Amino acid sequence: MTAADPVLRGTPNPAAVDGSADRTDWVAAIPFFVAHLIPLAAFFVVVTWEDWVLCAVLYGGRMFFITAGYHRYFSHRSYRMGRVAQFLMALGGTTALQKGPLWWAGHHRVHHRYTDLDDDVHSPRDGFWWSHVGWILSTRYKEADLTAIKDFAGFPELRLLERASWIGPWLLGAACFLIGGWGGVVIGFFLSTVLLWHGTFVVNSMAHLMGRRRYATPDTSRNSMVIAVITGGEGWHNNHHYLPASARQGFTWWEIDPTWYALRGLAALRIVRDLRDPPARLLDQARVRDGAFDIGMFRSYWERAAKVTGERIADLSARPMAPSAEAHDADVTMPAADEAGAEEVPSGEARPEEAGEPLSHLAGLISRVLESADQLAASTRRTRQASKVTSREQGHPDPAE
Repeated sequence: MTAADPVLRGTPNPAAVDGSADRTDWVAAIPFFVAHLIPLAAFFVVVTWEDWVLCAVLYGGRMFFITAGYHRYFSHRSYRMGRVAQFLMALGGTTALQKGPLWWAGHHRVHHRYTDLDDDVHSPRDGFWWSHVGWILSTRYKEADLTAIKDFAGFPELRLLERASWIGPWLLGAACFLIGGWGGVVIGFFLSTVLLWHGTFVVNSMAHLMGRRRYATPDTSRNSMVIAVITGGEGWHNNHHYLPASARQGFTWWEIDPTWYALRGLAALRIVRDLRDPPARLLDQARVRDGAFDIGMFRSYWERAAKVTGERIADLSARPMAPSAEAHDADVTMPAADEAGAEEVPSGEARPEEAGEPLSHLAGLISRVLESADQLAASTRRTRQASKVTSREQGHPDPAE
């Protein structure tokens, strides 16, 4: 599969230095909120059981295009397919109303590069709202970050879908009207779309907050059966962050992964090929229960504690120190100034430099520990990156890519 050199548009994280680009674009977000209200029109139109079936089919079908297409293929290249199948997968993804494949995959690659760090596009460190949907509605991430997805940005048909990502949803909406009338549009199309949005978004907002960790990774990703059921297998998020390029995310027999099962079916039909399976030699490494140092959670807990401690230090620094009884008795006989004309210190009050010294020392200690944690996390990432390069040089593509 080859392509011409990509024509790049957009820049990564085109944010204002003062952070103003993080604000929600409420005007542009109006269609998003209106779409949430449209399903309420079911009280005023005829809705049949066929419309609910259509809703379920469109939710599951479009979730597959997001998980298998936008995520496991365009974002991580965990398998291969021909150019026609690639275009159809991208077209199916646009029907989910989550923008084009280049926008989606480009930002997701940035998320993996900086997971739970300052440059992460949707880290829960910045709050539930931001990680769930705020980052999408902000002015910062409107454009596709094509510098992060040069391999697919060179295909003209994908760039066309990126510019005209509205075509797929409009065609699907028209088909829903022909199938079920207004009930098909309200329930079949809009309700399934809203559910699909939040089913996808919950991976960003909750898969780093709820669940269990099997592998020690430099982030806070977790495995959750509930999220896996909602998203067709994407809930095994800690597995995924451990081996991002694996087409399979449920590593054990009981970790259900419908997207993987469907891809196996497509591979049997020769529509897709070269599915990357997690190698057995890596599945038993870096396990938390075996004593692997969980740098991701260590850094998260320490950062949280440092924030609370830093706020307390700032609060204490802003308050005058209360005089003690011993200090008061000692200051009764204290001369107002020494022979050299030293500045008088009020009774019971410590000198500013003496009062601030312990607090400054504690703040510096916290800063150094956080810096060490950052360096350790970065070293972990570099080590994994070096192992991937070595695997490539030896002709063995690494599923952890």
